[in-house]
Amino acid sequence: MTQTLSVATWNIHKGFSQFNRRMMVHDLRERLRELSADVVFLQEVQGLHLGHAERHADWPMQPQHEFLAADVWHNHAYGRNMVYDHGHHGNAILSRHPILHEHNQDVTHLRFEKRGLLHCALAVPGLALPLHCVCVHLSLFARSRRWQMAALADRIEELVPDAAPLLIAGDFNDWRNHADDLLAERLGLTEVFAGKDHRPTRSYPAALPLFRLDRIYQRGLRLGASRLHAGPPWSGISDHAALSAEFRIAVP
Repeated sequence: MTQTLSVATWNIHKGFSQFNRRMMVHDLRERLRELSADVVFLQEVQGLHLGHAERHADWPMQPQHEFLAADVWHNHAYGRNMVYDHGHHGNAILSRHPILHEHNQDVTHLRFEKRGLLHCALAVPGLALPLHCVCVHLSLFARSRRWQMAALADRIEELVPDAAPLLIAGDFNDWRNHADDLLAERLGLTEVFAGKDHRPTRSYPAALPLFRLDRIYQRGLRLGASRLHAGPPWSGISDHAALSAEFRIAVP
C-alpha cells in the first residue's frame, strides 16, 4: 500500500504581479488551493507592510502566510529575514502535517541582502522519521550563494539524520547550476526536475521561463511526478513560476 505526499514551491513576489503592477494576494491564495499540496515552500512572503495596508482596501489583515494558509494548512512557520521601518518579509512553510519544531537560521552574507534558512521537521504518516523541510531564498551574488549553501550543508549534516527524509526547496537564484556541485553531491540530494542532462527546469520569468532559479531537492523519498506551473494564469500572479512534485510513500 502506498500513499502520496505532494509539495510545491513558489516565490510569490510579496503578493504582487511582475513589476508590482497589481496586488494579487487573493488570486495567489486561490492558485495555492488549486495546487492543494501537502507542504508548500514560499519565498518573498510579506509578514507586514503598513504602506500596502493603507493603499489597498482588500489587503489582508493577517500576515500573508496566515492568510494563504487559512482553513487548509493548519500548520505553518514564518522566517522573518528582511526588516524595515514599515514591515518585514521572509520565507514560509505551510503544512497539512504537524510541525514538530522550526528554526530560521540567519545566513546573511551581505548587509543589504538579508537571507535565512527556514528549517522545519514534520510528522508525516507513513514515514518512520520526521520529514525535514528547508525553505531557501539564496543571494543574487554567486560568492554569497556558495557561502549560504555551505552553511545549509553544515546544518543538514549536523542536525538531520542520514536516514531521515529531506526536502530543500525554494528560489536558489542559481542560473549556472552550481548547486549540484556545492550542495547536491555533498548531501546526496536529487533535484526532482533534473533529467539526463542533470539540469533543473526553467522557472523565471513565469511568462516565458528562461532561467533555472527555482528548485526542489529531495533525499529519501520516491518521486512520482513533477510539474512546472508557468504561463497564464500563473504568470499574472508572480514573476516566478510555481513548481510541484508528488512523492510515493510505502505504508506497511
